[in-house]
Amino acid sequence: MLLVVEQFLNGLQFGLLLFLLAAGLTLVFGIMDLVNLAHGSLYMMGAYFAATFAAWTGSFLLGALMALGATLILGIVLEMSALRHLYGRDHLDHVLATFGLILFFNEAVRLIWGPAGLALPLPPWLTVPVPILPGIQYPAYRLAIIIVALLVALLLYLGVMRTRIGMLIRAGASNREMIGALGINIKLLYTLVFGLGAALAGLAGLMQAPILTVQIGMGENILILAFVIIVIGGIGSIRGAFLAAIFVGMIDTLGRAFLPNLLRQVLSGAAASTAAPALSSMLIYLLMAIVLVVRPEGLFPANRR
Repeated sequence: MLLVVEQFLNGLQFGLLLFLLAAGLTLVFGIMDLVNLAHGSLYMMGAYFAATFAAWTGSFLLGALMALGATLILGIVLEMSALRHLYGRDHLDHVLATFGLILFFNEAVRLIWGPAGLALPLPPWLTVPVPILPGIQYPAYRLAIIIVALLVALLLYLGVMRTRIGMLIRAGASNREMIGALGINIKLLYTLVFGLGAALAGLAGLMQAPILTVQIGMGENILILAFVIIVIGGIGSIRGAFLAAIFVGMIDTLGRAFLPNLLRQVLSGAAASTAAPALSSMLIYLLMAIVLVVRPEGLFPANRR
């Protein structure tokens, strides 16, 4: 029972981290029609900024806030200097240009921070276990990730669906020419959307940094899952990204936790441990394939009215 609850919470935590990454990606893709392969690099930069600023200030929270602001600024500068020139061009151009940005960011990190990874230590109050049920404790930091990500998801949903700027974002996704004709500065709107997406990616990266080593290329593998999530949930849909991220996080975490024991019934221990992660990934891709066949627009397509 204890293991099931812990792994369920781990799956929820991982799914919410994936949501933060996928939400920014689906906003940029769904609204700006920009295929941004460098979104994982912004996730990586958020982690590096957090590790650096926390070391400079001696405060985890202050370092995290500074890293969030730095990633937001980096995203705005990146959109204004490079990505703005890709609007209206073929998706292949987007892929080639943003792949080049991945190489640029990886080499920039190597030059600035070196090839070795960084660590982001947690303050003592985030390392203690927290009782959540009688006899069941859960790490405070992982619980904090769940709470913060849920709050961000709620604020993002309310911002996109219940505010004027959210109305403009949804209208821009539906008909950008009409929005421009009405006098709305579509370039500024796109810059704000991309900056928001970058900040969400940076938030995911800085929250993952204390769990994993901060290293070059850390955003590339997780970006694949983010693309899978927006395909399953529906491009441009915040609700779809949220629910699909939970599905994917649960499948990945629970599969890695429980599949080895099941596979040991027919395979050796080493083979079962090796096959379980691959099988978990196959289940995720199988889910995506089924969704593409049944609902090509995604399970929860964006409502832009």
